[in-house]
Amino acid sequence: MTAAHVIRSDEEAKEVARKLAASFAEQADVRDRDRRLPAEEVEQLSVSGLLGITVPARYGGAEVSVATLTEVFRLLAAADASLAQIPHSHFVFLEALRLQGTEGQQARYFAEALAGARFANAQTERGGRTVTDDATTLRRRPGGGYVLDGEKFYSTGSLFAHWLVVRAVLAGEPPVGGAAPKALAYIRRDAPGVTVVDDWDGIGQRTTASGTVRLSGVLVADDQVVPYTPIFAGPTTYGARAQVLHAALDAGIARGAVDAAVAAVGRARPWFESGAATAAEDPLVAQQAGELEITVRSAEALLREAAAAIDAAEADLTEETTARASIATAVAKAAAARASLEASTVLFELGGTRSAAASLNLSRYWRDARTHTLHDPVRWKVQHIGRWLLSGTRPPRHGQL
Repeated sequence: MTAAHVIRSDEEAKEVARKLAASFAEQADVRDRDRRLPAEEVEQLSVSGLLGITVPARYGGAEVSVATLTEVFRLLAAADASLAQIPHSHFVFLEALRLQGTEGQQARYFAEALAGARFANAQTERGGRTVTDDATTLRRRPGGGYVLDGEKFYSTGSLFAHWLVVRAVLAGEPPVGGAAPKALAYIRRDAPGVTVVDDWDGIGQRTTASGTVRLSGVLVADDQVVPYTPIFAGPTTYGARAQVLHAALDAGIARGAVDAAVAAVGRARPWFESGAATAAEDPLVAQQAGELEITVRSAEALLREAAAAIDAAEADLTEETTARASIATAVAKAAAARASLEASTVLFELGGTRSAAASLNLSRYWRDARTHTLHDPVRWKVQHIGRWLLSGTRPPRHGQL
């Protein structure tokens, strides 16, 4: 792994993201069409220093704001939504370390992140009644440490990872709140007993490598295990942080689709009844484009508001501030999901029949939006927003809010 640059400020992080996004955009449609996994681009992401920007200052990182991190994701997603999603779990699990890791664990893994190491998710399973059910287990070994067994799916970025972060049940431990406690195991991607299978076949987000991770008798040391259940024992922005980055991905897809729509209008012909010389001068095209811009800008503004609410909550962590951050994030996620789906559909209405040419591969915006917005149901976010508005009911604490 090539040594990574160390980013020192919020502004530098955003500037690096802008430059990387411009580079990533150049072949994004080709990567999607051919399902060419972005190994080279992911390495560039490591070398750029972006993977270390949330590391606390006392460990040598820039400790950027959530507002900055969110903007980094939005910029990257506008260029290539698949590539932008790959580091999502990386930042989520660095936050888990900040919240629950020991001093030694933080020093070790934050240094890895600053050096460009990539952490990927091995969290959700295909079995179980709901996505929160885990059959993967960490069992105590008589001589110390654990044995990890199970199978995970939707393991975004696992093929490109140096470290896999596996959510597992702590077998044999006393229940917490009526359920078995869970922990996160930070294991090497190439550890004995780990198999990563490239079997992701989604219609969109095609190059995220979100396939299967199989774990068979993986030996895990005590200092590789971080408590997970306690993250939600008190006021937390953990879920809001994770969700605001998903909202940033959707907002980025929406902006990318708008940019593609502008280019498509430039290639289109005006409708004969308009009397316009170009498609851009067609008043109905201009009207529809204006409405779309309002929708996307609204989502972008709500995204900034949510990120600011999370930053404010982290500066004053209470039940009230974290609830407000979660609600603001839920609003932003709902708006961004809607904007991404609308923008990626209106793109074709603005561009006309020519925009449907397979060679342009403009369908990737809709396919990415449709796939990514299924990550967690907006309908439940709307429910929590409504309850908060009508009765002041605080949203539950979990990783989806």
